Amino acid sequence: MERLYCDLHMHSCLSPCGSDDMTPANLCGMAALKGLQMIALTDHNTARNLPAAKICCDAYGLTLIPGMEITTKEEVHLLGYFETVEAALQFSDFLKGHMPKQKNRPKFFGNQFVMDEDDNVIDEEETLLIGASDLRLSELTGLIREAGGVPVPAHINRGSNGLLINLGMMPEDLHFTAVEVWRALPCAHSPQAGKVVLHSSDAHYLGDILEAEVTFDLPERTPRAFLERLRAGNPGS
Repeated sequence: MERLYCDLHMHSCLSPCGSDDMTPANLCGMAALKGLQMIALTDHNTARNLPAAKICCDAYGLTLIPGMEITTKEEVHLLGYFETVEAALQFSDFLKGHMPKQKNRPKFFGNQFVMDEDDNVIDEEETLLIGASDLRLSELTGLIREAGGVPVPAHINRGSNGLLINLGMMPEDLHFTAVEVWRALPCAHSPQAGKVVLHSSDAHYLGDILEAEVTFDLPERTPRAFLERLRAGNPGS
């Protein structure tokens, strides 16, 4: 079993709320500088910067967990983790058909840059990425699982998009095996019971990426092992 320093929720410059400095190369470089070994890039409702992030992670010796932070119809934020960049991209393409057709206004919302591994802008996403999809939490949870991924409610105890704040409860019929909890705020034990609990930065700026302080134990340093660990839950908690 290997203990890995990690940050499993961060945004690149493709998320309109992310800093333009959060290029795939920069965020991977900063993660390596801070002593991290495993990271997840989870842009809002898209996976288009994952290919560049994978190349950069490989160059820095980091394990990349491909992911997205998806907004449900109820405006709950749900992390979707996938085994491969290709699987995440396929789900991202599917999700695009369920997003509102609102054009981004960069001066108001922020830029949405698709980058290559050398910090070159290769495209700019025109559709605003921070809207809510037309998929309910229950639908999206099932679809992520059908695509081979693992759904994890994001920052359940923080903000209007946190599941506990938005819904006021943990929907047990959805059988979540993992949740993300914001460390700086209290969270009742019962929503966490039996689940793997993640603590991440939700970084939108380079300085917000976690230091080497949060760990995750895995038998091998692969996305598959990470997903299997999430699916197993934490029955003893």
